[in-house]
Amino acid sequence: MQEGDRGKVSRMLRAHRGSAAAEYLTGLGVRSLPRATSPFDPGYDPATLASHLDQSGHLLAALKLSMAGWMLAGERATRAKLEAARSHSVPTVAGGSSFEVAVAQRRLREYLGLCAELGFDRIECGDGFTEMGLPPRTVVGLAHAHGLGVQFEVGKKHAGALERHAAEALVRQGCEWLEAGAGEIVVEARESARDVGAFRADGVLDVEIAERFAAAFGIDRVSFEAPAKASQFALIDRLGPTVRLSNVRLEEVLRVEGYRRGLHSDAFGNTRLRPVAVR
Repeated sequence: MQEGDRGKVSRMLRAHRGSAAAEYLTGLGVRSLPRATSPFDPGYDPATLASHLDQSGHLLAALKLSMAGWMLAGERATRAKLEAARSHSVPTVAGGSSFEVAVAQRRLREYLGLCAELGFDRIECGDGFTEMGLPPRTVVGLAHAHGLGVQFEVGKKHAGALERHAAEALVRQGCEWLEAGAGEIVVEARESARDVGAFRADGVLDVEIAERFAAAFGIDRVSFEAPAKASQFALIDRLGPTVRLSNVRLEEVLRVEGYRRGLHSDAFGNTRLRPVAVR
């Protein structure tokens, strides 16, 4: 994020903190938390997306335009979405599936040019359903040359839940991408959080694997896809209120943020989340 963007974010947060509700929450003992939720847009219309940004933009770490929808939609609509996010100082990410297809079809440079021309802030890379074959430094270097940041998604989309040995291989892969200049690692969970990544077939979080990723990459440099209520709450319960969550639906952002702050009935009893004691 550029210095001017940081200043804009700071002003937005100060304005929100000065609201009547924010003052009440402070008096209630609710903690101030960094932006840590990154919702995805699977194809909302621009007006709906803009309304959600008006409502929750000050809480968002990023916004991912997912799948290939943004390339198939009318370009004016896609540009309007990106501009709406920019007006709220929310970084935008082009989803990883489009990257994988571009690499497989040998059109990476053209893809990067398109993302840069439209105004994305960064791209998501990965090898979830293809074999990439490009060194991380090559991809990151090309992205940076187009003015784009990079996040890398670890995990396969169709291979089932991770076993311990596979998780260790992903730790090594993720560290290689971070060393190459990627800004963040994303842990695959698709749109189900069942039998994929750190989630078993019954949807239960494999706490040991999640904690291993958090320890290896750093809690502020890894984001866990958490598309459903159970996955969101489990990750916050186990990794704390600042855990970075992605693939959250826009209409669920406020519920997630309320849970982080101990304002949800299921979170109030968790001493890591509930508001601090007030006199």
